Amino acid sequence: MSPSHPSLSPQALASLPTHIAIIMDGNGRWAKERHLPRVEGHKHGVESVRAVIRAAAEIGIKYLTLYAFSVENWNRPQEEVDTLMKYLARYLRTETDELNKNNIKLEVIGQIYRLPEYVQEQLRKTQAALSKNNGLTLILALSYGGRTEIVDAVRKIAVKVKQGLIDPDEITPQIFAQHLYTANYPDPDLLIRTSGELRISNFLLWQISYAELVVTPTLWPDFRKPDFFAALEEYARRHRRFGGL
Repeated sequence: MSPSHPSLSPQALASLPTHIAIIMDGNGRWAKERHLPRVEGHKHGVESVRAVIRAAAEIGIKYLTLYAFSVENWNRPQEEVDTLMKYLARYLRTETDELNKNNIKLEVIGQIYRLPEYVQEQLRKTQAALSKNNGLTLILALSYGGRTEIVDAVRKIAVKVKQGLIDPDEITPQIFAQHLYTANYPDPDLLIRTSGELRISNFLLWQISYAELVVTPTLWPDFRKPDFFAALEEYARRHRRFGGL
């Protein structure tokens, strides 16, 4: 076993997924169990984000997508939304050097125009600072919803059909995928969900058609490198058939 990855088996190292997506769930419950405000759960969840990104970069994962803020999250109390936006901007600002050191590139998917302008500005700055990196591509799903993404793709295709650029009879799954937010990335091989909830929560509905699902009861603020590696070990034990035998 490689000394740099003492808790990951040779089997897991030999069958690493190219793209991992994570539903980071359980911040609110973590805080409630400790009689703390919900925002404390989000605050501690940042430590898990840092640990997982670092571990993914360390072992050579190519793409990591984190479900950071959904379109449904806009319906939460305004105070909580405002705090989450401030945490996001601060994270982007303070983590740039760490991400750069680990050769990480930053991408975003979702209705980014709905984010506060100061968050959009920080996103642009951080992406520019990391644009020359070619290691792990970190994809933040912000103001993201799977159904919204699909509807947006249908709109784009409908416009092209109206303009005569696409023949409806020639629309294939590949053509459709080229109009999604994730057109430039491969589909996830592994989807991890924390907190034990058994649902997809409107996340990458098209892209996870054949992803392996690993659900852990660990709440996101407690999720660290050993939990991440445990999910990779579970993935390595799976036999992916893609509908075949």
